[in-house]
Amino acid sequence: MAGSDYYKILGVDKNASDSDLKKAYRKLAMKYHPDHAKGDKSSEEKFKEISEAYAVLSDPEKRSQYDQFGSAGFQQRYSQEDIFRNFDFSDIFREFGFGSNASGGRHGGVRFSFGGGSPFGFGGGPAQQQVKGSDLVCELGLTIQEISTGTRKTITFQHEGRTENLTVKIPKGMVAGKKLRIAGKGEQSPFGGPPGDLYIKSKVLNDPKYYLDGNDLYIDQTIKLTEALLGTTVSVPLLDGKSLNLKVPPGTKPKTKMRIPGRGIHHMKGSGSGDLFVRILIPLPTDLTEEQQKIVQELAGTGL
Repeated sequence: MAGSDYYKILGVDKNASDSDLKKAYRKLAMKYHPDHAKGDKSSEEKFKEISEAYAVLSDPEKRSQYDQFGSAGFQQRYSQEDIFRNFDFSDIFREFGFGSNASGGRHGGVRFSFGGGSPFGFGGGPAQQQVKGSDLVCELGLTIQEISTGTRKTITFQHEGRTENLTVKIPKGMVAGKKLRIAGKGEQSPFGGPPGDLYIKSKVLNDPKYYLDGNDLYIDQTIKLTEALLGTTVSVPLLDGKSLNLKVPPGTKPKTKMRIPGRGIHHMKGSGSGDLFVRILIPLPTDLTEEQQKIVQELAGTGL
């Protein structure tokens, strides 16, 4: 519900207490709950709105984020699954007299379903989709070599209140920002649904020779001033331990980037690789010998 004013939906002001919020929600829920609306589609939509508003405003952290960023900013930070995560409908509905649990009111009650974008479905029968538990994210440091070839790693993380070790296969191309999903290793669902997932997020460790930008690999190559003026050939080391010769043309400027196609990091999904870029560095000499000074002066006399 992008652009919605949750306070207006519940009919309370921004200073409303927790008690005020619960009273307002209870009053509206009694009016619009499908047990009472009996097939009225507009009432069903209204019930979805007030439930989302109450799920946000009754949670101190979410309410603070909503107050700080406004409706549009909040919606960018929270999906509907995030909004309803850890919100215990069963206790609320039992208290309001809508049956013994969140999925079974007198006429079928409320069903949780995040698959279609809405957290609710209505009507008889079992729940369309139970609410998953929270996902976990574990950051894993990887060297550029490990990212290039793939590797196996043992990670340690907190799961269900205990420390757990897990050995995982890291595929090629798991560059910064890429995630590996381990199904069912997240938090347990508060509603008896499936557990969340564990996501392993790559963090590229510093390398003394290379650096990465996405799947493109970069390396610095230093040449002499005379080599930059006259041209040269340099040997560029590759990640697999081999090297290749790169021709640097005469008149190359400092910090020129020379591209070697397909010699970067393999894409994690799909085929192909990034490129290797060689950045040419040309340090200027600070102390010249007398002979060098004489040669430079002669060059200056030629107009160079």
